[in-house]
Amino acid sequence: MENKIKTLYILSIAAILAFLAMQAYWLYTRYEYSLKDYEDRAEIAVANALIEYDRARSRKSSIQSDTFRVMSSFNMNHDIDSLGKPIRKVTVSTKIIRGKDLLRIKGDRKLTPKEMTALEKIILDSIEKTETKRATLDVTSAPSDGAAWSSMKNFELEVQSPFTVEGIDSILKKENIIADVSLLVTDSMSWKPISTRHSSLIHPRIKITTHYSELEHKAVVTDCRIPVSEIIKEMGWTLLLAFILSLFLILCLAWQIKTIVKLTRLDKMRNSFITTMIHELKRPITTLKMCVSGIDNERMMEDPQLRHEMASETRIALDNLAAYFSKLRDITFNNVEQIPLYISSFNLANLVDEVTHSITLPSNKHVKFENQIPEDLEISADRTHMTNIIINLIENAIKYSGENVTVVISTESTADGIGIKIADNGNGIPASSQNKIFDRFYRGNASSTDIPGMGLGLAYVKLLVDAHGGDISVESTENIGSTFTINLPQ
Repeated sequence: MENKIKTLYILSIAAILAFLAMQAYWLYTRYEYSLKDYEDRAEIAVANALIEYDRARSRKSSIQSDTFRVMSSFNMNHDIDSLGKPIRKVTVSTKIIRGKDLLRIKGDRKLTPKEMTALEKIILDSIEKTETKRATLDVTSAPSDGAAWSSMKNFELEVQSPFTVEGIDSILKKENIIADVSLLVTDSMSWKPISTRHSSLIHPRIKITTHYSELEHKAVVTDCRIPVSEIIKEMGWTLLLAFILSLFLILCLAWQIKTIVKLTRLDKMRNSFITTMIHELKRPITTLKMCVSGIDNERMMEDPQLRHEMASETRIALDNLAAYFSKLRDITFNNVEQIPLYISSFNLANLVDEVTHSITLPSNKHVKFENQIPEDLEISADRTHMTNIIINLIENAIKYSGENVTVVISTESTADGIGIKIADNGNGIPASSQNKIFDRFYRGNASSTDIPGMGLGLAYVKLLVDAHGGDISVESTENIGSTFTINLPQ
């Protein structure tokens, strides 16, 4: 049975770990999907921002066309190389006309109509004074002729209005894109944006490299930070549902394990209880058998002293049996209200004297009783149950003490009744066990000793005290002693 339970423990723990691993993997893939989705949106946003910036650059060049002009010629040639493969080349020739420089005008102002006419004449007469920028490149790798023509237009736009970090950064900020922007010249030409996806889950980033002037290999690098808080916010309901389901399953498995542990403990407790009960009942039954056997011996019956001792031993054995069965009967009640009480008024000091004189003392111990209860103190309670309560507490005090035992029984007045104190100089109770000693079948460290008992004595006492509407508490120090206090309403 124990092997099966251990196997079940291992399987349950393995199931919990497997489920947590599966949940972690699922959340990881969901997080990766959310990052990829954000990166896709970032790529689109950056592409749109570049398009908007190119339009702004075009508008800027048209505004300053009176003082700064670009005259371009485009040419595309299709040919066949030595291996018979088609090739495509483009040639861009751009003349840059700086009107103010030609007219020797300083300052930032618009040209007058007279100055514009003079500029046109200078351009026609002195075309060789204009600055010329020319590029011839192999664009065979272009995906289409349209892409090749666009690269030439981009070349012209770069001459008219150079690409700047500040310009594209302002556009990105308007789109709420947080990025580090840098410009570079690459070794190769790329016709499509190149994205480097995130490599870190904690600080994810996406780097997008886009050529804005393909013929000059000029590119802009947009290094975008991916806000993890937004990703987690988007996954909010998913995370909450996964957490609730995981917690529910773990609690169910933990509850199952706890229940199995409890049932196992109860099973061990039951076996221990049965073993102890058999041991406890065996002693009075053995005594009764001996006494019954003595009855058949006529010689023994002729001795009055011996006959009296046998009768006394028989009564003690029967009293012990009756006490055990009374405990077993009362301890099975689920509700203290089911315990029958016969309330009467009696003298507590006399009751204590009767109890101390009736208790069988062990031969290996010297026991001293101190009855400090006032002789005229009367209380209202069930006399039989009070007798059992005091007997159990005194027997425990003697049982869990050394060779010299002192038991002090005293009382004190309380707000709603009386407090009965039973103190001893015994072994004491560890602090870790003081809140468990009133549980059924609990014996603490005593279970590992040869001290007899079923673990029902204090549970039985508490049950009877509760039935009277009172309460019981304990104050104890190891190797010094214990004091049990019974508070009874009067």
